[in-house]
Amino acid sequence: MPQYDAIVIGSGQAGNPLSQKLADRGWAVALIEREHLGGTCVNTGCTPTKTMIASAQVAHYARNADKWGVRAGEIRVDLSGVVARKDRVVEQWRSGQERKVQERKALHLYRGHARFIGPHQVRVGEEVLESERIFIDTGTRPDIPLLEGLGGVDSLDNASIMRLTEVPDHLLVLGGGYVGLEFGQMFRRFGSRVTIVHRAQQLLPREDADVAGSLQHALEGEGLRVVLGATTTRAEEQDGRVALTVEAGGTTETVRGSHLLVATGRRPNTDDLGLEDAGVQTDRRGFIRVNSRLETSVPGVWALGDVKGGPAFTHISFNDYQIVYANLIEGKALTTDNRLVPYAVFTDPQLGRVGLTEKEARAAGRRLKVGTIPMAWVARAIERDETAGLMKLVVDADTDRILGAAILATEGGELVQILHAVMLAGAPYTLLKGAIYIHPTLAEGFWTLMEQVKPVD
Repeated sequence: MPQYDAIVIGSGQAGNPLSQKLADRGWAVALIEREHLGGTCVNTGCTPTKTMIASAQVAHYARNADKWGVRAGEIRVDLSGVVARKDRVVEQWRSGQERKVQERKALHLYRGHARFIGPHQVRVGEEVLESERIFIDTGTRPDIPLLEGLGGVDSLDNASIMRLTEVPDHLLVLGGGYVGLEFGQMFRRFGSRVTIVHRAQQLLPREDADVAGSLQHALEGEGLRVVLGATTTRAEEQDGRVALTVEAGGTTETVRGSHLLVATGRRPNTDDLGLEDAGVQTDRRGFIRVNSRLETSVPGVWALGDVKGGPAFTHISFNDYQIVYANLIEGKALTTDNRLVPYAVFTDPQLGRVGLTEKEARAAGRRLKVGTIPMAWVARAIERDETAGLMKLVVDADTDRILGAAILATEGGELVQILHAVMLAGAPYTLLKGAIYIHPTLAEGFWTLMEQVKPVD
Protein backbone atom coordinates (compact mmCIF):
# COMPACT_ATOMS: atom_id res chain seq x y z
CA MET A 1 0.00 0.00 0.00
CA PRO A 2 1.67 3.29 -1.12
CA GLN A 3 2.01 5.77 1.73
CA TYR A 4 2.31 9.50 1.16
CA ASP A 5 3.02 12.57 3.21
CA ALA A 6 -0.12 14.08 1.68
CA ILE A 7 -2.96 13.05 -0.61
CA VAL A 8 -4.77 15.77 -2.56
CA ILE A 9 -8.08 14.78 -4.15
CA GLY A 10 -8.92 17.13 -7.00
CA SER A 11 -6.71 19.46 -9.00
CA GLY A 12 -8.64 22.72 -8.74
CA GLN A 13 -7.37 26.12 -7.75
CA ALA A 14 -6.62 24.95 -4.21
CA GLY A 15 -5.46 21.40 -4.89
CA ASN A 16 -2.95 22.24 -7.62
CA PRO A 17 -0.87 24.87 -5.81
CA LEU A 18 -1.05 22.96 -2.53
CA SER A 19 0.22 19.71 -4.04
CA GLN A 20 2.99 21.54 -5.89
CA LYS A 21 4.19 23.55 -2.88
CA LEU A 22 4.22 20.49 -0.63
CA ALA A 23 6.14 18.53 -3.27
CA ASP A 24 8.63 21.39 -3.53
CA ARG A 25 9.35 20.90 0.17
CA GLY A 26 10.26 17.28 -0.49
CA TRP A 27 6.95 15.77 0.61
CA ALA A 28 5.77 12.68 -1.22
CA VAL A 29 2.41 13.84 -2.56
CA ALA A 30 -0.34 11.95 -4.40
CA LEU A 31 -2.58 14.12 -6.58
CA ILE A 32 -5.76 12.38 -7.70
CA GLU A 33 -7.74 13.70 -10.66
CA ARG A 34 -10.40 11.83 -12.62
CA GLU A 35 -10.72 14.38 -15.43
CA HIS A 36 -8.59 17.28 -16.67
CA LEU A 37 -6.10 19.09 -14.47
CA GLY A 38 -7.15 22.59 -13.46
CA GLY A 39 -10.61 21.95 -12.07
CA THR A 40 -13.71 23.93 -12.91
CA CYS A 41 -11.94 27.27 -13.37
CA VAL A 42 -9.62 26.19 -16.16
CA ASN A 43 -11.89 23.68 -17.89
CA THR A 44 -15.53 24.75 -17.62
CA GLY A 45 -15.55 27.96 -15.58
CA CYS A 46 -13.54 31.18 -15.52
CA THR A 47 -11.07 30.57 -18.34
CA PRO A 48 -13.43 29.38 -21.10
CA THR A 49 -16.38 31.61 -20.20
CA LYS A 50 -14.37 34.81 -19.98
CA THR A 51 -12.60 33.93 -23.24
CA MET A 52 -15.98 33.59 -24.97
CA ILE A 53 -17.33 36.72 -23.27
CA ALA A 54 -14.41 38.61 -24.82
CA SER A 55 -15.45 37.37 -28.27
CA ALA A 56 -19.04 38.41 -27.57
CA GLN A 57 -17.90 41.90 -26.60
CA VAL A 58 -16.02 42.28 -29.88
CA ALA A 59 -19.20 41.26 -31.72
CA HIS A 60 -21.15 43.82 -29.68
CA TYR A 61 -18.70 46.62 -30.53
CA ALA A 62 -18.69 45.67 -34.20
CA ARG A 63 -22.48 45.47 -34.40
CA ASN A 64 -22.84 48.87 -32.72
CA ALA A 65 -19.87 50.56 -34.38
CA ASP A 66 -22.08 53.31 -35.79
CA LYS A 67 -22.47 54.66 -32.26
CA TRP A 68 -18.78 55.59 -32.30
CA GLY A 69 -18.84 56.91 -35.86
CA VAL A 70 -17.30 53.79 -37.36
CA ARG A 71 -18.82 52.13 -40.41
CA ALA A 72 -18.58 48.35 -40.22
CA GLY A 73 -19.83 45.81 -42.72
CA GLU A 74 -22.12 42.86 -42.11
CA ILE A 75 -21.36 41.23 -38.76
CA ARG A 76 -21.38 37.44 -38.66
CA VAL A 77 -20.38 35.41 -35.62
CA ASP A 78 -18.53 32.20 -36.42
CA LEU A 79 -19.33 30.33 -33.23
CA SER A 80 -17.14 27.39 -34.22
CA GLY A 81 -14.22 29.85 -34.47
CA VAL A 82 -15.12 31.34 -31.08
CA VAL A 83 -15.18 27.86 -29.54
CA ALA A 84 -11.89 26.92 -31.21
CA ARG A 85 -10.24 30.03 -29.76
CA LYS A 86 -11.67 29.16 -26.33
CA ASP A 87 -10.34 25.60 -26.62
CA ARG A 88 -6.85 26.87 -27.46
CA VAL A 89 -6.79 29.08 -24.37
CA VAL A 90 -8.08 26.26 -22.15
CA GLU A 91 -5.49 23.85 -23.56
CA GLN A 92 -2.75 26.38 -22.90
CA TRP A 93 -3.65 26.52 -19.20
CA ARG A 94 -4.33 22.79 -18.98
CA SER A 95 -1.01 21.82 -20.52
CA GLY A 96 0.72 24.26 -18.19
CA GLN A 97 -0.71 22.36 -15.25
CA GLU A 98 0.47 19.08 -16.77
CA ARG A 99 4.02 20.43 -17.05
CA LYS A 100 4.03 21.59 -13.43
CA VAL A 101 3.11 18.09 -12.29
CA GLN A 102 5.67 16.40 -14.55
CA GLU A 103 8.45 18.68 -13.32
CA ARG A 104 8.06 17.52 -9.73
CA LYS A 105 9.50 14.09 -8.97
CA ALA A 106 7.84 14.02 -5.54
CA LEU A 107 4.38 14.65 -7.01
CA HIS A 108 2.61 11.51 -8.20
CA LEU A 109 -0.48 11.94 -10.38
CA TYR A 110 -3.20 9.28 -10.21
CA ARG A 111 -5.86 9.35 -12.90
CA GLY A 112 -9.18 8.03 -11.64
CA HIS A 113 -11.97 8.37 -9.16
CA ALA A 114 -11.04 8.60 -5.47
CA ARG A 115 -13.11 7.02 -2.72
CA PHE A 116 -12.38 6.88 1.01
CA ILE A 117 -12.30 3.41 2.54
CA GLY A 118 -11.21 4.74 5.93
CA PRO A 119 -10.27 8.04 7.59
CA HIS A 120 -6.80 8.03 6.01
CA GLN A 121 -7.12 5.53 3.17
CA VAL A 122 -8.28 6.29 -0.36
CA ARG A 123 -8.92 3.85 -3.19
CA VAL A 124 -8.14 4.89 -6.78
CA GLY A 125 -9.04 2.16 -9.23
CA GLU A 126 -7.40 -1.01 -7.89
CA GLU A 127 -4.88 0.83 -5.74
CA VAL A 128 -5.21 1.95 -2.10
CA LEU A 129 -3.27 5.03 -0.98
CA GLU A 130 -2.64 6.03 2.62
CA SER A 131 -1.70 9.30 4.30
CA GLU A 132 -2.08 11.09 7.62
CA ARG A 133 -2.96 14.26 5.69
CA ILE A 134 -5.70 14.28 3.06
CA PHE A 135 -7.05 17.36 1.30
CA ILE A 136 -10.40 17.30 -0.54
CA ASP A 137 -10.80 19.73 -3.46
CA THR A 138 -13.42 18.02 -5.60
CA GLY A 139 -15.55 21.07 -6.45
CA THR A 140 -19.15 21.14 -7.63
CA ARG A 141 -21.30 20.32 -10.64
CA PRO A 142 -24.59 21.70 -12.02
CA ASP A 143 -27.59 21.12 -9.76
CA ILE A 144 -30.42 20.11 -12.05
CA PRO A 145 -33.85 20.95 -10.58
CA LEU A 146 -36.67 18.46 -10.13
CA LEU A 147 -38.80 19.94 -12.89
CA GLU A 148 -41.53 17.91 -14.56
CA GLY A 149 -40.53 16.92 -18.07
CA LEU A 150 -36.98 18.27 -17.88
CA GLY A 151 -35.47 14.83 -18.36
CA GLY A 152 -37.32 14.49 -21.66
CA VAL A 153 -35.88 17.57 -23.35
CA ASP A 154 -32.40 18.39 -24.55
CA SER A 155 -30.92 20.90 -22.14
CA LEU A 156 -27.55 22.55 -21.72
CA ASP A 157 -25.42 23.30 -18.69
CA ASN A 158 -22.48 25.65 -18.24
CA ALA A 159 -20.10 23.14 -19.86
CA SER A 160 -22.13 21.80 -22.77
CA ILE A 161 -23.31 25.24 -23.91
CA MET A 162 -19.68 26.10 -24.66
CA ARG A 163 -19.50 23.22 -27.12
CA LEU A 164 -22.22 24.60 -29.40
CA THR A 165 -20.89 25.51 -32.83
CA GLU A 166 -23.97 27.28 -34.17
CA VAL A 167 -25.67 30.27 -32.60
CA PRO A 168 -29.06 29.30 -31.09
CA ASP A 169 -32.09 31.00 -32.58
CA HIS A 170 -33.68 31.57 -29.16
CA LEU A 171 -31.92 30.62 -25.94
CA LEU A 172 -34.05 30.08 -22.84
CA VAL A 173 -32.10 30.49 -19.61
CA LEU A 174 -33.52 28.96 -16.45
CA GLY A 175 -31.95 30.95 -13.61
CA GLY A 176 -30.88 34.57 -13.27
CA GLY A 177 -27.70 34.15 -11.25
CA TYR A 178 -24.10 34.73 -12.32
CA VAL A 179 -24.00 31.85 -14.81
CA GLY A 180 -27.37 32.61 -16.38
CA LEU A 181 -26.66 36.32 -16.81
CA GLU A 182 -23.17 35.90 -18.24
CA PHE A 183 -24.24 33.28 -20.78
CA GLY A 184 -27.49 35.10 -21.53
CA GLN A 185 -25.76 38.33 -22.50
CA MET A 186 -22.99 36.43 -24.29
CA PHE A 187 -25.39 34.63 -26.61
CA ARG A 188 -27.50 37.72 -27.13
CA ARG A 189 -24.35 39.40 -28.42
CA PHE A 190 -23.62 36.40 -30.60
CA GLY A 191 -27.04 36.95 -32.18
CA SER A 192 -29.53 34.79 -30.26
CA ARG A 193 -32.82 35.93 -28.87
CA VAL A 194 -32.59 35.33 -25.13
CA THR A 195 -35.23 34.90 -22.43
CA ILE A 196 -34.14 34.61 -18.79
CA VAL A 197 -36.66 32.97 -16.43
CA HIS A 198 -35.87 33.65 -12.79
CA ARG A 199 -37.68 32.54 -9.64
CA ALA A 200 -36.84 35.56 -7.45
CA GLN A 201 -38.37 39.01 -7.75
CA GLN A 202 -35.05 40.53 -8.84
CA LEU A 203 -31.93 39.37 -10.61
CA LEU A 204 -29.03 38.60 -8.26
CA PRO A 205 -31.29 38.60 -5.16
CA ARG A 206 -28.40 39.11 -2.72
CA GLU A 207 -27.58 42.50 -4.24
CA ASP A 208 -29.27 45.81 -3.48
CA ALA A 209 -32.35 46.49 -5.60
CA ASP A 210 -30.89 49.61 -7.21
CA VAL A 211 -27.81 47.72 -8.36
CA ALA A 212 -29.75 44.70 -9.67
CA GLY A 213 -32.30 46.99 -11.33
CA SER A 214 -29.59 48.96 -13.11
CA LEU A 215 -28.04 45.76 -14.46
CA GLN A 216 -31.44 44.47 -15.59
CA HIS A 217 -32.08 47.77 -17.38
CA ALA A 218 -28.77 47.42 -19.23
CA LEU A 219 -29.48 43.83 -20.25
CA GLU A 220 -32.99 44.62 -21.43
CA GLY A 221 -31.53 47.52 -23.38
CA GLU A 222 -29.63 44.94 -25.42
CA GLY A 223 -32.82 43.02 -26.12
CA LEU A 224 -32.79 40.31 -23.47
CA ARG A 225 -36.19 39.45 -22.03
CA VAL A 226 -36.27 38.92 -18.25
CA VAL A 227 -39.17 37.14 -16.52
CA LEU A 228 -39.01 37.60 -12.74
CA GLY A 229 -41.00 36.04 -9.90
CA ALA A 230 -41.45 33.05 -12.17
CA THR A 231 -42.31 29.52 -11.14
CA THR A 232 -41.48 27.05 -13.90
CA THR A 233 -43.80 24.06 -13.61
CA ARG A 234 -43.02 22.00 -16.70
CA ALA A 235 -40.56 21.53 -19.55
CA GLU A 236 -41.43 19.72 -22.76
CA GLU A 237 -40.63 19.47 -26.44
CA GLN A 238 -43.14 21.03 -28.83
CA ASP A 239 -42.57 20.82 -32.58
CA GLY A 240 -38.83 20.52 -32.18
CA ARG A 241 -38.55 23.38 -29.71
CA VAL A 242 -38.23 23.56 -25.94
CA ALA A 243 -41.31 24.86 -24.11
CA LEU A 244 -41.40 26.00 -20.48
CA THR A 245 -44.67 26.48 -18.62
CA VAL A 246 -44.12 29.54 -16.46
CA GLU A 247 -46.34 31.09 -13.80
CA ALA A 248 -45.53 34.74 -13.04
CA GLY A 249 -47.58 37.68 -11.86
CA GLY A 250 -50.75 35.63 -11.55
CA THR A 251 -50.66 34.45 -15.15
CA THR A 252 -49.41 31.33 -16.88
CA GLU A 253 -47.58 31.40 -20.20
CA THR A 254 -45.61 29.01 -22.35
CA VAL A 255 -42.15 30.28 -23.20
CA ARG A 256 -40.67 28.59 -26.28
CA GLY A 257 -37.10 28.53 -27.54
CA SER A 258 -34.68 26.54 -29.63
CA HIS A 259 -32.29 25.78 -26.75
CA LEU A 260 -32.50 25.61 -22.95
CA LEU A 261 -29.68 26.46 -20.54
CA VAL A 262 -30.28 25.23 -16.99
CA ALA A 263 -28.39 27.52 -14.60
CA THR A 264 -30.13 26.96 -11.29
CA GLY A 265 -27.16 26.39 -8.99
CA ARG A 266 -24.40 23.93 -8.12
CA ARG A 267 -24.12 20.83 -5.97
CA PRO A 268 -20.96 19.42 -4.32
CA ASN A 269 -19.06 16.44 -5.69
CA THR A 270 -19.27 14.50 -2.44
CA ASP A 271 -21.99 11.89 -2.91
CA ASP A 272 -19.58 9.27 -4.33
CA LEU A 273 -16.45 10.01 -2.25
CA GLY A 274 -17.20 7.51 0.51
CA LEU A 275 -17.15 10.25 3.14
CA GLU A 276 -19.31 8.17 5.42
CA ASP A 277 -16.53 5.54 5.55
CA ALA A 278 -14.06 8.21 6.60
CA GLY A 279 -16.35 9.88 9.15
CA VAL A 280 -16.28 13.21 7.30
CA GLN A 281 -19.47 15.15 8.02
CA THR A 282 -21.51 17.10 5.47
CA ASP A 283 -24.50 19.41 5.66
CA ARG A 284 -27.92 18.51 4.27
CA ARG A 285 -26.89 19.62 0.77
CA GLY A 286 -23.72 17.53 0.81
CA PHE A 287 -21.19 20.31 1.36
CA ILE A 288 -18.37 19.27 3.68
CA ARG A 289 -18.44 20.85 7.13
CA VAL A 290 -15.18 22.58 8.08
CA ASN A 291 -13.95 24.84 10.85
CA SER A 292 -12.31 28.21 10.27
CA ARG A 293 -8.99 26.48 9.54
CA LEU A 294 -10.72 24.34 6.88
CA GLU A 295 -10.37 21.13 8.93
CA THR A 296 -13.17 18.57 8.68
CA SER A 297 -14.64 16.47 11.48
CA VAL A 298 -11.77 14.00 10.95
CA PRO A 299 -8.32 15.06 12.23
CA GLY A 300 -5.87 15.25 9.35
CA VAL A 301 -8.53 15.74 6.68
CA TRP A 302 -9.22 19.17 5.18
CA ALA A 303 -11.70 20.46 2.57
CA LEU A 304 -10.91 23.36 0.26
CA GLY A 305 -12.70 25.25 -2.49
CA ASP A 306 -16.31 24.97 -3.60
CA VAL A 307 -16.85 21.51 -2.07
CA LYS A 308 -17.09 23.03 1.41
CA GLY A 309 -19.80 25.55 0.46
CA GLY A 310 -19.67 29.30 0.92
CA PRO A 311 -18.56 31.74 -1.79
CA ALA A 312 -17.87 29.73 -4.94
CA PHE A 313 -15.05 31.74 -6.48
CA THR A 314 -11.67 30.69 -7.80
CA HIS A 315 -9.93 33.29 -5.66
CA ILE A 316 -11.59 31.81 -2.55
CA SER A 317 -10.24 28.37 -3.48
CA PHE A 318 -6.75 29.82 -3.85
CA ASN A 319 -7.08 31.64 -0.54
CA ASP A 320 -8.14 28.34 1.05
CA TYR A 321 -4.82 26.89 -0.13
CA GLN A 322 -2.99 29.90 1.33
CA ILE A 323 -4.68 29.41 4.70
CA VAL A 324 -3.98 25.66 4.88
CA TYR A 325 -0.37 26.02 3.76
CA ALA A 326 0.29 28.87 6.19
CA ASN A 327 -1.10 26.88 9.11
CA LEU A 328 0.52 23.59 8.14
CA ILE A 329 3.96 24.74 7.02
CA GLU A 330 4.59 28.35 8.00
CA GLY A 331 3.30 28.19 11.57
CA LYS A 332 0.83 31.00 11.03
CA ALA A 333 -2.63 31.04 12.58
CA LEU A 334 -4.70 32.00 9.55
CA THR A 335 -8.45 31.35 9.43
CA THR A 336 -11.45 32.11 7.25
CA ASP A 337 -12.97 34.29 9.99
CA ASN A 338 -13.84 37.76 8.74
CA ARG A 339 -12.04 37.44 5.43
CA LEU A 340 -13.07 40.15 3.01
CA VAL A 341 -14.17 38.66 -0.32
CA PRO A 342 -14.31 40.76 -3.48
CA TYR A 343 -16.04 39.29 -6.52
CA ALA A 344 -17.35 40.20 -9.93
CA VAL A 345 -20.18 39.24 -12.28
CA PHE A 346 -18.72 39.42 -15.77
CA THR A 347 -21.67 40.95 -17.52
CA ASP A 348 -21.33 44.28 -19.33
CA PRO A 349 -21.55 46.49 -17.35
CA GLN A 350 -19.49 44.37 -15.00
CA LEU A 351 -20.56 44.16 -11.37
CA GLY A 352 -17.67 44.43 -8.94
CA ARG A 353 -18.65 43.85 -5.30
CA VAL A 354 -17.01 43.73 -1.91
CA GLY A 355 -18.27 43.71 1.67
CA LEU A 356 -21.83 44.37 2.83
CA THR A 357 -24.71 45.53 0.68
CA GLU A 358 -26.80 48.39 1.99
CA LYS A 359 -29.63 46.03 2.92
CA GLU A 360 -27.21 43.73 4.81
CA ALA A 361 -25.73 46.68 6.69
CA ARG A 362 -29.20 47.96 7.61
CA ALA A 363 -30.24 44.48 8.79
CA ALA A 364 -27.17 44.48 11.05
CA GLY A 365 -28.41 47.66 12.71
CA ARG A 366 -25.52 49.84 11.53
CA ARG A 367 -25.69 53.62 11.34
CA LEU A 368 -24.88 54.34 7.72
CA LYS A 369 -23.66 56.81 5.21
CA VAL A 370 -24.35 55.91 1.59
CA GLY A 371 -23.14 57.44 -1.64
CA THR A 372 -24.39 56.59 -5.14
CA ILE A 373 -23.62 58.09 -8.54
CA PRO A 374 -24.59 56.99 -12.05
CA MET A 375 -21.75 56.17 -14.42
CA ALA A 376 -23.17 58.94 -16.62
CA TRP A 377 -21.43 61.34 -14.20
CA VAL A 378 -17.99 59.88 -14.92
CA ALA A 379 -16.03 61.64 -17.67
CA ARG A 380 -14.26 58.53 -18.95
CA ALA A 381 -17.54 56.62 -19.21
CA ILE A 382 -19.07 59.49 -21.20
CA GLU A 383 -16.08 59.61 -23.54
CA ARG A 384 -16.32 55.87 -24.12
CA ASP A 385 -20.11 56.09 -24.49
CA GLU A 386 -20.42 53.34 -21.88
CA THR A 387 -22.49 55.02 -19.19
CA ALA A 388 -24.67 52.11 -18.06
CA GLY A 389 -24.44 51.32 -14.36
CA LEU A 390 -23.56 53.06 -11.13
CA MET A 391 -21.08 53.34 -8.27
CA LYS A 392 -22.28 52.78 -4.71
CA LEU A 393 -20.49 53.05 -1.37
CA VAL A 394 -21.79 51.92 2.04
CA VAL A 395 -19.99 53.49 5.02
CA ASP A 396 -20.14 53.06 8.80
CA ALA A 397 -21.37 56.45 10.04
CA ASP A 398 -19.55 56.09 13.36
CA THR A 399 -16.07 55.30 11.99
CA ASP A 400 -16.22 56.45 8.33
CA ARG A 401 -14.85 53.04 7.34
CA ILE A 402 -16.15 51.42 4.17
CA LEU A 403 -18.52 48.53 4.88
CA GLY A 404 -19.16 47.61 1.27
CA ALA A 405 -19.21 48.77 -2.32
CA ALA A 406 -20.80 47.96 -5.65
CA ILE A 407 -19.30 49.18 -8.92
CA LEU A 408 -21.54 48.39 -11.89
CA ALA A 409 -19.48 49.68 -14.77
CA THR A 410 -17.09 48.82 -17.54
CA GLU A 411 -14.31 46.99 -15.65
CA GLY A 412 -16.26 47.20 -12.39
CA GLY A 413 -14.30 44.22 -11.08
CA GLU A 414 -11.03 46.08 -11.50
CA LEU A 415 -12.37 49.27 -9.92
CA VAL A 416 -13.83 47.68 -6.81
CA GLN A 417 -10.44 46.29 -5.82
CA ILE A 418 -9.24 49.83 -5.12
CA LEU A 419 -11.96 50.07 -2.48
CA HIS A 420 -11.12 46.56 -1.29
CA ALA A 421 -7.56 47.71 -0.57
CA VAL A 422 -8.83 50.68 1.45
CA MET A 423 -11.03 48.32 3.46
CA LEU A 424 -8.11 45.96 4.14
CA ALA A 425 -6.10 48.91 5.41
CA GLY A 426 -8.91 49.91 7.78
CA ALA A 427 -8.73 53.45 6.42
CA PRO A 428 -11.74 55.81 6.33
CA TYR A 429 -13.40 56.51 3.01
CA THR A 430 -12.32 60.15 3.38
CA LEU A 431 -8.80 59.03 2.43
CA LEU A 432 -10.04 58.83 -1.15
CA LYS A 433 -11.58 62.31 -1.07
CA GLY A 434 -8.13 63.85 -1.06
CA ALA A 435 -6.57 61.44 -3.54
CA ILE A 436 -5.26 62.52 -6.94
CA TYR A 437 -6.82 60.51 -9.77
CA ILE A 438 -5.48 60.25 -13.29
CA HIS A 439 -7.70 62.17 -15.68
CA PRO A 440 -9.57 60.82 -17.49
CA THR A 441 -9.99 57.36 -15.95
CA LEU A 442 -12.96 55.44 -14.62
CA ALA A 443 -11.36 55.48 -11.16
CA GLU A 444 -11.63 59.26 -11.23
CA GLY A 445 -15.33 58.71 -10.58
CA PHE A 446 -14.43 57.82 -7.00
CA TRP A 447 -13.84 61.51 -6.24
CA THR A 448 -17.42 62.34 -7.19
CA LEU A 449 -18.68 59.25 -5.37
CA MET A 450 -16.98 60.27 -2.13
CA GLU A 451 -18.57 63.71 -2.36
CA GLN A 452 -22.01 62.07 -2.51
CA VAL A 453 -21.60 60.04 0.70
CA LYS A 454 -24.28 61.28 3.12
CA PRO A 455 -25.97 59.97 6.29
CA VAL A 456 -29.13 57.94 5.67
CA ASP A 457 -32.08 57.13 7.93
